Amino acid sequence: MDSIVKKLSEIESAASSIVEHAEVQKEVLDKEYQEKRRLFDIELESRTMSEIQKIRDHLETDTQNVLNGQSSDNNSATIALQKNYKERHSQYAQEILARITTV
Repeated sequence: MDSIVKKLSEIESAASSIVEHAEVQKEVLDKEYQEKRRLFDIELESRTMSEIQKIRDHLETDTQNVLNGQSSDNNSATIALQKNYKERHSQYAQEILARITTV
């Protein structure tokens, strides 16, 4: 009976040692995974910020192109209106005077 108790004691001691070792290993692995996760997060944030900056740059370029196009269109329209006025300002003045005199 003593030998059985002694064997059970040895088994329990061995099991305790295995559990302690597993806990130490678990802590080591937890630290490794935390470091890997931290590095992954840093890399992901860096890539994300880089992509966001590329998108912002692209949008800024597109916006500037649109504004330049609108400015060009506005200049063309203004030039066309000025040309039309130079060619027909006498006619416009006569039409205005005609309306005023008929009232």
